[in-house]
Amino acid sequence: MNFEPFETQRLALRRFQPQDWQMVYEYMSSPAVTAYLPDGQFSEDQARELVTEGTSDYEESIAVMLKEENALVGHMMFHPWFGPNTYEIGWVFHTRYHNRGFATEAATALLKYGFETLKLHRVIATCQPENTASVRVMEKLGMRREGHFQKCLHLSGERWWDEYFYAMLEEEWFAAQA
Repeated sequence: MNFEPFETQRLALRRFQPQDWQMVYEYMSSPAVTAYLPDGQFSEDQARELVTEGTSDYEESIAVMLKEENALVGHMMFHPWFGPNTYEIGWVFHTRYHNRGFATEAATALLKYGFETLKLHRVIATCQPENTASVRVMEKLGMRREGHFQKCLHLSGERWWDEYFYAMLEEEWFAAQA
């Protein structure tokens, strides 16, 4: 993706910078933040890798800065998914910044960018049913729950996660904007 930085009312979305690794480590090493991420908690090396070159699951990560504090508050994933003109969106935010609407604000901006600039056909998002905060964000965005896949994501040993699958089509985006 040829992402150019941009701003919303409260946030600046940009590429990671090398000094961001420490804040990424702070929130990505938290069990409360990573509870619903298959890769779990990050080490310092993984945080450094994310901000310098990305990792397989985070190659298209976008840093989210709170302009008022000039602070890195989390990041968004936004990358091509299976099928033409289809992207996946996701979010991870520091617990200090939960319940303040930042994920919804950043995701809305990326949906606008995806549908209006990249001319996407479809954007999808997934989460575990227990992740009620992400469910709320997807529903605030106007995404539809298309499926509930049972025991579809293998973690380790005998652990399996269910997964909700949400999506939005370009015509749904433009109808909501009208």
